Amino acid sequence: MLDKIKETAAYLRTRAGELPEVAIILGTGLGNLVEYIDDKTVIPYSEIPNFPVSTVQGHSGNLIFGNMGGKRVVAMQGRFHYYEGYDMKTVTFPVRVFKALGINTLFVSNAAGGMNKEFKVGDVMIITDHINLFPENPLRGKNYEELGPRFPAMTEPYDKKYIALADTIAAEKGLRLMHGVYVGTTGPTFETPAEYEYFRVIGGDAVGMSTVPEVIVARHMDMRVFGISVITDLGGKDITDVPTHEEVQKAAVKAQPTVEAIVKAMVERC
Repeated sequence: MLDKIKETAAYLRTRAGELPEVAIILGTGLGNLVEYIDDKTVIPYSEIPNFPVSTVQGHSGNLIFGNMGGKRVVAMQGRFHYYEGYDMKTVTFPVRVFKALGINTLFVSNAAGGMNKEFKVGDVMIITDHINLFPENPLRGKNYEELGPRFPAMTEPYDKKYIALADTIAAEKGLRLMHGVYVGTTGPTFETPAEYEYFRVIGGDAVGMSTVPEVIVARHMDMRVFGISVITDLGGKDITDVPTHEEVQKAAVKAQPTVEAIVKAMVERC
């Protein structure tokens, strides 16, 4: 794995130009955020050594280097999921490469179903913590001390200073911003009403099929993490609407202005 990380990082150094300070993973329906990146270099995943290819509708499959908010950034326009059949080391491989490029800040975004009774479709939730219900941990197996410790702490998976900064920006811009705990599950099925209720009872506010593995790996390497979820559907025993992937994409697109305003200002000030 170390050789693959080094090989991929070396290739990207030849394509990226000035190396980035911030990495951004764009979730379902949020890929248009790349329109706010200037002086772009777009590299399809298929051209990058050791990179898998995203198979999910709404995930374009490009790595984009450029400038945002006066900083050099790299954005993943589409991520990899456990439910696609990839193992966790493959799902999280890009985060390993970002660290090898010298990046110490990771922004993650996703589309999520909400079970918090105060949430509405289209709300933007800052992730304050997560509950990992994936059956495989990305750190299972041999540990490489060059990457991080065998038993990393997860006391602060999402950076409190970044959360406070997001709240400040939202107040300045008059944006509705929620806080909550994200529950990570395998998918690809959407949750049953009973599962939504279970996730709510154990402390979850929103649920999705990504993010947690990437955050675990980022924190293993002592990267600072900021996470944001777009609430694209609601679930629970009193909700009768049937979610579809197309509706999730549409709801995420509607929430894009808020996500864009927060992320752009965060990159500028972090």
